[in-house]
Amino acid sequence: MSFSSHVAARGAVGIVFLLAVMLPSLALAETPREKATRILEQVDDMWRGDSSRGVFSMEVKTSRYQRKLSLEAWSKGKDLSLVIIREPVKEKGTATLKSGTSIYTYLPKTDRTIRLTSGMMMGSWMGSHFTNDDLVKESRMSDDYDAAITFDGTKDGQSLYEFELIPKPDAPVVWGKITILVRQDDLVPLNAVYYDEEMEKMRTMVYSNIKTMGGRKFPATLRVIPEDKPDEFTEVVYHEIEFDIPLDDSLFSISSLKRSR
Repeated sequence: MSFSSHVAARGAVGIVFLLAVMLPSLALAETPREKATRILEQVDDMWRGDSSRGVFSMEVKTSRYQRKLSLEAWSKGKDLSLVIIREPVKEKGTATLKSGTSIYTYLPKTDRTIRLTSGMMMGSWMGSHFTNDDLVKESRMSDDYDAAITFDGTKDGQSLYEFELIPKPDAPVVWGKITILVRQDDLVPLNAVYYDEEMEKMRTMVYSNIKTMGGRKFPATLRVIPEDKPDEFTEVVYHEIEFDIPLDDSLFSISSLKRSR
């Protein structure tokens, strides 16, 4: 083989080697939509586990009243959750049970259990700015929304992603659009803005007090502010949380609501 032929052969081998290395990487390269979905699933997983137990406080401020509650909550999978008021004394034992798409409220003063109808789902949960529907919607964001990254860069000295979520056709959601701002280094969300079907801003969720709890780093405080009442808010502060703990299904039964007292 001549020198020139030898060089050409080596060059061909080199090209084949480079293609062998590059092609799998190219095949695995994410599309922008796939990247957005992957990141949002990681954000979703921040609060998720096979099961959980948490202790938190909730402060509600409206034009008519201001109240603060201490609560304890358990969840198992996506379909089971139980929330019980521990304080104040006059509301102690009031409980909300979610089982699948059904929600039940137990009122200890009258010893009554009420199943919420579909017409009550957009009503206030515990007098807060959260709705009963918020408790039911436990699916992943990527299940109900198509996501796109609308910003990837630095703002106010932080590397951030901003996402726009548009409902998938026939998705069982009430929002016309959601935008979410997330830190790039640890994927901790900073805020989420919710729009109705007419693309009017309805509420903003602000996340803060970032700490490690239950072996995970996430915002321990979240505040929801209605757009039409900017002086009102509902703020939730987590004090304890643990994930992937053994919980019996019997905890999430109607009979357990009365025992919650």
